[in-house]
Amino acid sequence: MKILLIEDDRRIADFLQRGLGAESMSVRVACTGRDGIELAQQAWQSFMADGESTILVLDLMLPDVSGLDVCQTLRAQNIQLPILMLTAMSTVEDRISGLRLGADDYLGKPFDFDELLARLQALGRRGREIKKPAETILRVADLQLDRTTMKASRAGRPISLTAKELALLELLMNSPGKLFSRERILSNIWGLNEDPLTNVVDVYIGRLRSKIDEGHAVRLIKTQRGLGYRLEAEA
Repeated sequence: MKILLIEDDRRIADFLQRGLGAESMSVRVACTGRDGIELAQQAWQSFMADGESTILVLDLMLPDVSGLDVCQTLRAQNIQLPILMLTAMSTVEDRISGLRLGADDYLGKPFDFDELLARLQALGRRGREIKKPAETILRVADLQLDRTTMKASRAGRPISLTAKELALLELLMNSPGKLFSRERILSNIWGLNEDPLTNVVDVYIGRLRSKIDEGHAVRLIKTQRGLGYRLEAEA
């Protein structure tokens, strides 16, 4: 398993590099947010080439840019490597901010090494499910999503979407006709720490439906009551 540790505290970085190395993990360290972004971009390119994913362990408090900014930048560039936030700022608001910007999991400092290891192993299993984009442009009927620019349009008209709405649309468009449960959507888009009883999936499906389907005779986002959602063109 490959790990990219973005952490400016040298003691923590050395401890994790030794500890994770002893668990047969390959660990690279970046001490600044900008260096972390560059290494993450390289790791994503490597994944695109050889399919071996890297997990990012990202400190929130960095000397140049915040970990939240790093996370937001990577997700805006459609870099889908798993991200574990590791930080002393562990209030509910901090966790929500990180997860909303695209982090997959969150662990507060001080932390138990065995718990960190278990979380990394869980993210590693999820990381193996990341599929390299086979197509730059996704199309379902007259709906289009450009994965390079992350811009969506329907019938040639641009659609303004937030980062989470784009991530949700890409998930649905990547497998047209596939039924996604609320739990699977929650895990893929919001991460492991999101409250499973939250209605955030239904809220975002409603927002996406209003932007994608309203004003069009053919509705693409379908609800299967009690089971989940799918995106498909009518037969």
